Amino acid sequence: MSPLRGHWSLDPQITFLNHGSFGACPTQVLEAQSALRARMEAEPVRFLVRELEPLFDAAREELARFVGADPSELVFVPNATYGVNSVLRSLRFAPGDELLTTDQEYNASRNALEFVAQQAGAQVVVAPVPFPLQHPDQVVEAVLEAVTPRTRLLLVDHVTSQTGLVFPLERLVRELDRRGIDTLVDGAHGPGMVPLQLRQLGAAYYTGNLHKWVCAPKGAALLYVRADRQERIRPLAISHGANSPRTDRSRFWVEFDWTGTSDPTAVLSVPKALRTVGGLLPGGWEAVMAHNRRTALEGRNLLCRALGIDSPAPDEMIGALAAVPLPPGSGKPSPSPLYTDPLQDALLFQERIEVPIVPWPRPPSRLLRISAQLYNVPEEYQRLAEVLPRLLNQAL
Repeated sequence: MSPLRGHWSLDPQITFLNHGSFGACPTQVLEAQSALRARMEAEPVRFLVRELEPLFDAAREELARFVGADPSELVFVPNATYGVNSVLRSLRFAPGDELLTTDQEYNASRNALEFVAQQAGAQVVVAPVPFPLQHPDQVVEAVLEAVTPRTRLLLVDHVTSQTGLVFPLERLVRELDRRGIDTLVDGAHGPGMVPLQLRQLGAAYYTGNLHKWVCAPKGAALLYVRADRQERIRPLAISHGANSPRTDRSRFWVEFDWTGTSDPTAVLSVPKALRTVGGLLPGGWEAVMAHNRRTALEGRNLLCRALGIDSPAPDEMIGALAAVPLPPGSGKPSPSPLYTDPLQDALLFQERIEVPIVPWPRPPSRLLRISAQLYNVPEEYQRLAEVLPRLLNQAL
């Protein structure tokens, strides 16, 4: 067991290899959130009316430095799905417009894209990206082959949820921009997994979770909107900011910073998460990201050897997630809305290993996806590699 695991309150009886689904928050960060919540509940009016705005601004400043953005380009949202929906439902499309994505786009975001396309009479165009694949060029080629004069927007994952691939985002944004097409990046896994310089990236829109690899509490995410696109983007919940006469703050901040009463302590705990996790290794966040990537690659290699397969993607496309193909499963519908495979249940209830089995591209085809966080050690992936062939022989 990693000596760093003590910073998290994870069940010691479970080998937890699924940080990528919902993250896990260090106890120091949860304690800071509890202190903020106690401060709020001691005098809710003072906290929410008088103190909240400066606290938001301080958190935003620290986050902006971490993701390479100007604070004026950032707002907080509850999660990346909310961020994707805020952008898509703010934009206006016309019949005949084409909204481009890939077949590896996260299901929730794909559903949002389909919804706005149907409302506008537009068409969703899906670029097929292979997996396994040999080179990031295959991603760029697949997307560009699907671009037409009617393409209005690209919605693309930064790190794919199912296959765990770090897409060549800079190239995609640059190529689409050359064609006059904006990019909305679903960066659910980006912050804290891979280095970010959002202003340098140049995408029109980027949203990313902070409860995953930054390890903030659930309910903290960011939405970046480039300055020249902010006028058109509104929050999903229209509230007091819509007719605010204030001129000391941008409408972008005024509308997104208050969408109605909620618990803001997850967002306000983001600076504590950045400092806590970044302080666990001598090299700071750069060392954290490098450690997690090395661990994920080592875990993937152990699994590939156990399964007798080649690596399904080049090392350069791996961050802190890695997926490997498995033999087909039963294809039975899952009782969970978020999907669980019988093999996933067997790994948890028989072996006490929490790791997702992901349908890809659709049941019965499937992948096993591992995550790597500071609390993980190679021995955990070795154990998974040892038990996996036996469970697969049970036709799970």
